[in-house]
Amino acid sequence: MKTFIACLGTETNTFSPIPTGEETFAETMLYHGDATSHEPSLFSGPLHVWRRAAELEQRKVVESLAAFAQPAGVTIRHVYEKFRDEILDDLRAAMPVEVVLINMHGAMVAEGYDDCEGDLLACIREIVGPDVIIGAELDLHCHISTAMMDNANVIVTFKEYPHIDPQERAQELFDICSAAARGSVRPRMATFDLNMINSYRTPMEPMKSFVARMQSLEGHNGVLSVSMSHCFPYGDVADVGAKMLVVTDNDTEQAQQVAQQLGQEIWDLREAIAAPRVTIDEALDLATKAPPGSVVLADVADNAGGGAPSDSTFVLQRLIETNTTSVLSGLYWDPVAVRFCLEAGEGSTLQLRIGGKCGPTSGTPVDLEVTVRGTLRNGTQSFGPSTNLTGDIVWVQSSNGIDLVLNATRTQVFNPDVFTQLGIDLGTYRIIVVKSTQHFYAGFEPIAAAIYYVSGPGTLTSDYGSIPFTKRTQPYWPKVEDPGHMQS
Repeated sequence: MKTFIACLGTETNTFSPIPTGEETFAETMLYHGDATSHEPSLFSGPLHVWRRAAELEQRKVVESLAAFAQPAGVTIRHVYEKFRDEILDDLRAAMPVEVVLINMHGAMVAEGYDDCEGDLLACIREIVGPDVIIGAELDLHCHISTAMMDNANVIVTFKEYPHIDPQERAQELFDICSAAARGSVRPRMATFDLNMINSYRTPMEPMKSFVARMQSLEGHNGVLSVSMSHCFPYGDVADVGAKMLVVTDNDTEQAQQVAQQLGQEIWDLREAIAAPRVTIDEALDLATKAPPGSVVLADVADNAGGGAPSDSTFVLQRLIETNTTSVLSGLYWDPVAVRFCLEAGEGSTLQLRIGGKCGPTSGTPVDLEVTVRGTLRNGTQSFGPSTNLTGDIVWVQSSNGIDLVLNATRTQVFNPDVFTQLGIDLGTYRIIVVKSTQHFYAGFEPIAAAIYYVSGPGTLTSDYGSIPFTKRTQPYWPKVEDPGHMQS
């Protein structure tokens, strides 16, 4: 018995000015058949789970490509085709196989391919034929397409945002696919289109209880798995939009009914679960009124994890204009500024031009006199059980009471250790501004006096009704108050 495992993905912001090429994959994650011999990351973790689980069942494991890129703009066509074809060539060489397990994002777009995951699954199905079990794990910020549903036997998405459960979902997918390969279950899937595009935070009520309800249905009355695709709002593709996805044991009608029932429940909660946002000035005002301690402000419009540059200066400019002090802010993706600081060395003072380099959505550069307080080559940060790279990273202190952390490898803030590794004491700051949308939450919530989500200018608008889609034809909330009957 043979199990084939692979990974290929990125989250594509089709409005982002940053192209996604092979170097972006290489600096994020790129292994050619040996990912499980390295420390697991957010993206390779599922492959580790699948290898361990398959070997416990005495299955032979054939491991192929594991490639993931930091979210950015559209992937270069030949890069996607090269990686796809490497997986397909390895699969042909591995045949015959019983199970194919692939970790993808679900919102990858390449030049000429609006649905990379659907294309890859269709190519895999063509090779393995109708009887081999194909399982796909997706980020919950995915676009579930007809091609994905037609060519996979089982699709499971993350349930949590921040994404603290990829490895648990990997085990869930393995268990269903392994049972299907043994013939003890016959997975059947159905989706229900919610006609909603927004952002949802699963640690907060009422989403927290809804996720628990999803999980409570699993393992009962033939329901094998329940997922909610939140969608990735910044992908201009036909399938953008939230969906419920249910997997049952040999009962497509039941899967449809459960998906529709849950879909109606989430539709009824739409106003309550939409992530609240405040303006920059509102956030600064709220910070002055918050309880004692460090107030965390999330600069959601400049989140590298959504394809933004992570070098915008809109919040920084306002902090300077309002003479706000006792502030720490990061991560600013500015390899040039990082290079200058490393050359100058710790303790040195220099004039530094920061941020505002990638285009209009980055704002204008900020010129500050700074002292270099800390430097680190090849920095890292934690995200759950995984370690993620920041590249070279520096801490600079300005004369106006604002400290900044700059780094050379574009990534969002995941964990407080991205700052503390430089010797920063977070408790000494009244305001901590993190360039992230939600993945920071698990790490910062325990140390925050309050958390506010800031809807400032930048690449990632919080006005979901104004996103200039050209390929979605179905009306959606909140663009229209009542988009009509939700479609399966």
